[in-house]
Amino acid sequence: MISAENGSGCEDVMDYLATTLPEGPWYYPEDQISDLPMRQLAAEITREKLFLRLHQELPYSSHVETEKWEDRKDGSVRIEQVIYVERDSQKKIALGKGGETIKAISTASRKELSEILEQPVHLFLFVKVRENWGDDPARFREMGLEFPK
Repeated sequence: MISAENGSGCEDVMDYLATTLPEGPWYYPEDQISDLPMRQLAAEITREKLFLRLHQELPYSSHVETEKWEDRKDGSVRIEQVIYVERDSQKKIALGKGGETIKAISTASRKELSEILEQPVHLFLFVKVRENWGDDPARFREMGLEFPK
Protein backbone atom coordinates (compact mmCIF):
# COMPACT_ATOMS: atom_id res chain seq x y z
CA MET A 1 0.00 0.00 0.00
CA ILE A 2 1.14 3.54 -0.73
CA SER A 3 -0.19 6.93 0.36
CA ALA A 4 0.58 10.19 -1.38
CA GLU A 5 -1.10 12.04 1.48
CA ASN A 6 1.24 10.93 4.27
CA GLY A 7 4.07 9.33 2.28
CA SER A 8 3.76 5.84 3.77
CA GLY A 9 4.97 3.15 1.39
CA CYS A 10 6.80 5.59 -0.91
CA GLU A 11 10.24 4.47 0.24
CA ASP A 12 9.34 0.84 -0.54
CA VAL A 13 8.30 1.82 -4.07
CA MET A 14 11.54 3.78 -4.60
CA ASP A 15 13.61 0.82 -3.34
CA TYR A 16 11.73 -1.52 -5.66
CA LEU A 17 12.24 0.73 -8.67
CA ALA A 18 15.93 1.22 -7.87
CA THR A 19 16.55 -2.53 -7.82
CA THR A 20 14.26 -3.44 -10.74
CA LEU A 21 14.79 -0.82 -13.43
CA PRO A 22 17.92 -0.98 -15.59
CA GLU A 23 20.45 1.83 -15.43
CA GLY A 24 20.51 4.15 -18.38
CA PRO A 25 22.37 7.22 -19.59
CA TRP A 26 21.71 10.75 -18.32
CA TYR A 27 19.70 12.58 -20.97
CA TYR A 28 20.19 16.02 -19.46
CA PRO A 29 22.98 17.68 -17.48
CA GLU A 30 22.79 16.85 -13.78
CA ASP A 31 22.15 20.48 -12.81
CA GLN A 32 19.30 20.98 -15.32
CA ILE A 33 16.04 20.94 -13.36
CA SER A 34 13.64 20.64 -16.30
CA ASP A 35 13.45 20.27 -20.05
CA LEU A 36 10.84 23.05 -20.24
CA PRO A 37 11.84 26.45 -21.60
CA MET A 38 12.45 28.81 -18.68
CA ARG A 39 9.53 31.05 -19.66
CA GLN A 40 7.14 28.11 -19.46
CA LEU A 41 8.66 26.80 -16.24
CA ALA A 42 8.23 30.25 -14.68
CA ALA A 43 4.56 30.27 -15.70
CA GLU A 44 4.06 26.82 -14.17
CA ILE A 45 5.69 27.92 -10.92
CA THR A 46 3.32 30.88 -10.69
CA ARG A 47 0.35 28.64 -11.54
CA GLU A 48 1.39 26.26 -8.75
CA LYS A 49 1.54 29.13 -6.25
CA LEU A 50 -1.90 30.27 -7.43
CA PHE A 51 -3.41 26.85 -6.67
CA LEU A 52 -1.55 26.45 -3.38
CA ARG A 53 -2.89 29.81 -2.23
CA LEU A 54 -6.48 29.48 -3.47
CA HIS A 55 -7.02 25.72 -3.09
CA GLN A 56 -10.58 25.07 -4.23
CA GLU A 57 -11.71 28.70 -4.35
CA LEU A 58 -10.51 29.09 -7.92
CA PRO A 59 -11.38 26.27 -10.29
CA TYR A 60 -8.58 24.80 -12.35
CA SER A 61 -9.78 26.87 -15.28
CA SER A 62 -6.94 29.35 -15.02
CA HIS A 63 -3.80 29.66 -17.08
CA VAL A 64 -0.56 31.62 -16.67
CA GLU A 65 1.43 33.01 -19.59
CA THR A 66 4.83 34.66 -19.44
CA GLU A 67 4.42 37.65 -21.72
CA LYS A 68 7.76 39.39 -21.19
CA TRP A 69 11.21 38.23 -20.07
CA GLU A 70 13.95 40.83 -19.91
CA ASP A 71 17.49 40.23 -18.68
CA ARG A 72 18.61 43.51 -17.16
CA LYS A 73 22.08 45.08 -17.06
CA ASP A 74 22.21 44.85 -13.26
CA GLY A 75 22.08 41.02 -13.45
CA SER A 76 18.41 40.74 -12.54
CA VAL A 77 15.51 39.59 -14.69
CA ARG A 78 12.16 41.31 -15.20
CA ILE A 79 9.27 38.91 -15.80
CA GLU A 80 5.72 39.92 -16.68
CA GLN A 81 3.05 37.25 -16.47
CA VAL A 82 -0.69 37.21 -17.02
CA ILE A 83 -3.04 34.96 -15.09
CA TYR A 84 -6.05 34.24 -17.29
CA VAL A 85 -9.36 33.30 -15.71
CA GLU A 86 -12.73 32.71 -17.36
CA ARG A 87 -15.00 35.07 -15.35
CA ASP A 88 -14.89 38.40 -13.52
CA SER A 89 -15.81 36.64 -10.27
CA GLN A 90 -12.65 34.52 -10.62
CA LYS A 91 -10.57 37.63 -11.24
CA LYS A 92 -11.75 39.07 -7.92
CA ILE A 93 -10.79 35.84 -6.16
CA ALA A 94 -7.30 35.85 -7.72
CA LEU A 95 -6.70 39.48 -6.77
CA GLY A 96 -8.07 39.18 -3.25
CA LYS A 97 -9.12 41.99 -0.95
CA GLY A 98 -6.83 44.96 -1.54
CA GLY A 99 -4.60 42.85 -3.79
CA GLU A 100 -3.54 40.69 -0.84
CA THR A 101 -3.88 37.35 -2.67
CA ILE A 102 -2.04 38.32 -5.85
CA LYS A 103 0.73 39.87 -3.75
CA ALA A 104 1.21 36.63 -1.77
CA ILE A 105 1.24 34.58 -4.98
CA SER A 106 3.77 36.96 -6.54
CA THR A 107 6.03 36.87 -3.48
CA ALA A 108 6.07 33.05 -3.31
CA SER A 109 6.65 32.71 -7.05
CA ARG A 110 9.38 35.38 -7.10
CA LYS A 111 11.22 33.65 -4.25
CA GLU A 112 11.27 30.27 -5.99
CA LEU A 113 12.24 31.78 -9.35
CA SER A 114 15.11 33.71 -7.73
CA GLU A 115 16.41 30.48 -6.20
CA ILE A 116 16.22 28.59 -9.49
CA LEU A 117 17.70 31.36 -11.61
CA GLU A 118 20.24 32.35 -8.95
CA GLN A 119 19.59 36.02 -9.67
CA PRO A 120 17.18 38.71 -8.49
CA VAL A 121 13.73 38.51 -10.09
CA HIS A 122 11.31 41.39 -10.61
CA LEU A 123 7.96 39.67 -11.13
CA PHE A 124 4.85 41.53 -12.27
CA LEU A 125 1.55 39.64 -12.29
CA PHE A 126 -1.64 40.74 -14.01
CA VAL A 127 -5.04 39.04 -13.92
CA LYS A 128 -7.20 39.16 -17.03
CA VAL A 129 -10.49 37.58 -18.02
CA ARG A 130 -10.42 35.46 -21.16
CA GLU A 131 -13.73 33.66 -21.52
CA ASN A 132 -13.55 30.03 -22.57
CA TRP A 133 -9.76 30.10 -22.91
CA GLY A 134 -9.82 26.33 -22.30
CA ASP A 135 -11.71 25.84 -25.57
CA ASP A 136 -9.13 27.70 -27.67
CA PRO A 137 -6.74 25.40 -29.61
CA ALA A 138 -4.10 28.19 -29.72
CA ARG A 139 -3.81 28.13 -25.90
CA PHE A 140 -3.07 24.40 -25.99
CA ARG A 141 -0.42 24.85 -28.70
CA GLU A 142 1.29 27.57 -26.60
CA MET A 143 1.54 25.06 -23.75
CA GLY A 144 2.95 22.39 -26.10
CA LEU A 145 -0.22 20.30 -25.94
CA GLU A 146 -2.62 18.97 -28.52
CA PHE A 147 -6.19 20.27 -28.43
CA PRO A 148 -8.59 17.44 -27.49
CA LYS A 149 -11.02 16.65 -30.28
